[in-house]
Amino acid sequence: MVSLLHLLLPAPRHTAYALLDMNGTCLAFKHCSQAPEGDGWVQVHEVQLAWLGHALPDGARVCKPTSRRWHQRNLAA
Repeated sequence: MVSLLHLLLPAPRHTAYALLDMNGTCLAFKHCSQAPEGDGWVQVHEVQLAWLGHALPDGARVCKPTSRRWHQRNLAA
C-alpha cells in the first residue's frame, strides 16, 4: 500500500543551496524543498564539492525572476 502511495503522490522537489560567507566563499551545501532560513544561502543549479572554500563560478547561481514592472522602479539620478 505504501508503494502505491509513492507512485500516486508526487515526490517533493529538492533544490540545491550554497552557504556563502561575507566574502562570497562557499562554506556548505544543502538540498531541501524550501529555502533555508538564515543569511548567506543562495540557490545554485548543482552541487560541486570543488566549490567548497572557493567563490562560486559565474553561472552557478540561480537567478530569481525580476519584476515585470521595470518601468515603475525608482532609478538613481
